[in-house]
Amino acid sequence: MQYRSLGKTGLRVSAVGFGGWQLGNPLWGGPDAGESLRLVQAALDGGCNFFDTAPGYGGGASERLLGQALRGRREAAVICTKFGHTAEGEEDFSAANLRPALEASLRRLQTDCVDVLLLHNPPAERLDGARAADLYAELGALRAEGKLRVFGASVDWSGELRALCRGTPSGAAEVLFNAFHQEPRRAFPDAADVGLGLIAKVPLDSGWLSGKYDERSRFAGIRDRWTPDVVARRAALVRELRALLPAGLSLSCAALRFVLAHPEISTVIPGAKDAAQLGMNLAAASEPLAPAVVAAIRELWQREIAGNALPW
Repeated sequence: MQYRSLGKTGLRVSAVGFGGWQLGNPLWGGPDAGESLRLVQAALDGGCNFFDTAPGYGGGASERLLGQALRGRREAAVICTKFGHTAEGEEDFSAANLRPALEASLRRLQTDCVDVLLLHNPPAERLDGARAADLYAELGALRAEGKLRVFGASVDWSGELRALCRGTPSGAAEVLFNAFHQEPRRAFPDAADVGLGLIAKVPLDSGWLSGKYDERSRFAGIRDRWTPDVVARRAALVRELRALLPAGLSLSCAALRFVLAHPEISTVIPGAKDAAQLGMNLAAASEPLAPAVVAAIRELWQREIAGNALPW
């Protein structure tokens, strides 16, 4: 495993982290409690030290299971959780709710401090330090009290990332970035200029870049958001992407290595539902993707997607 600096925060994080949305989360077909605990511990044993979760993942189950799994090993982990969407399924980004929400997360995580706290895809005004001065003042107060080390936001687009960089005292951002969603890369120089650590979320495009879906795939639950036309378009793009890869390199490994080829990215957080998936994720950090392949994937996005973004 390789380790990278999380911007200028002073934290060192594994290049491949652990996305914890699936832990105890039936909405995503996640592993049961016992397997969830084993996966977190296996990730630690494999050199992964960055763990991402949120109160809304599994109605608080993700945080609870992560806290249980890290018991006795807390110092080996960098924990990132979020604020704004509650374990009860409500949205509240108010400054008044920040402290009680964080304290509830700390109880579930069985820790006194989270390393990174992110606003969870907040409305635009929460990315403006002047308009949300009370919120950022409270974040600063909680940091001074030792309840968190770094704060920032989880965002999806370059405009949001620029707003966070230019208008807030944030230290980190989680950004939607993968081979099929490269638009946020336009703001990576802004993040580098201010030393903002970047965490890449949804690196496998909700499963499409794992290679397990094609035009015949049918979806239920949260993935039924894709229309037949979107399914067909994504399947065609997967075929084009495969054709760019060297023989023997899996699509999922290439997708993760593509993200890690961007030096502004500190860590990428794929999920894992079993030990095999976890092993494949962690192996992605072992070698870089050839620069010519990185360039070809960028060109594919520019040609086929940049002017007509894929719906999430």
